Amino acid sequence: MSLLPEGTDVWVPAILILVGIVGIVVPVIPGLLVAVLGVLLWAYETGGATAWTFFFVCLAIYLAGVAVQFLVPGRRLRQQGVKTSTLLLAVLLGIVGMFVIPVVGFFVGFVLGIYLVEHGRSRNRAQAWTRTKHALKAIALSMGIELCAGLAIATTWVIGVLAT
Repeated sequence: MSLLPEGTDVWVPAILILVGIVGIVVPVIPGLLVAVLGVLLWAYETGGATAWTFFFVCLAIYLAGVAVQFLVPGRRLRQQGVKTSTLLLAVLLGIVGMFVIPVVGFFVGFVLGIYLVEHGRSRNRAQAWTRTKHALKAIALSMGIELCAGLAIATTWVIGVLAT
C-alpha cells in the first residue's frame, strides 16, 4: 500500500528532509526528527533491503546526533559552572518566551532565564553575563551538531536514492 501518489516517492521525502534541515536553523519544528521521518517515508515507499538499510543508517545518525547534541554542550556548561537547575529554569522561561515573542521567543526567554538565575545566585552581573555567554555558545554548538547530523542524514539519503 502506497502512501504517496505515483511519481512523488522521492520528491515528498526530499521536501520533508529539506523542511527538517530548515527546522534545525529556524526552530519551529523538530527538524532532525522530520528529516528522519522523510527518510522513513522514502524507505517505506521504495521498499527493499537497500532502502531499509539506508533508513537504519539515517536512524543511527539521528540517534547519535541527538545524544551528542545534549552531551557535549551540557558537559561544557557544567565545566563553566552553569548548573542543571539553571538550564531547566531557563528552558521554562524559554517556553514562556515562545508564546510571548513568536519565532525568537524561546531564545530570548532562555538567555534571560540563565542570566536571571545566575545573577540571583551570585549577585554578580559580570559572572552572570559570563555564564550566559557560555550558554549562548552551547546553544550554537548544539545547533551546529544537529545541523551536521541533518546534513549527514540528507547525504546518506541521496546516496540511498542513487543506490536504489
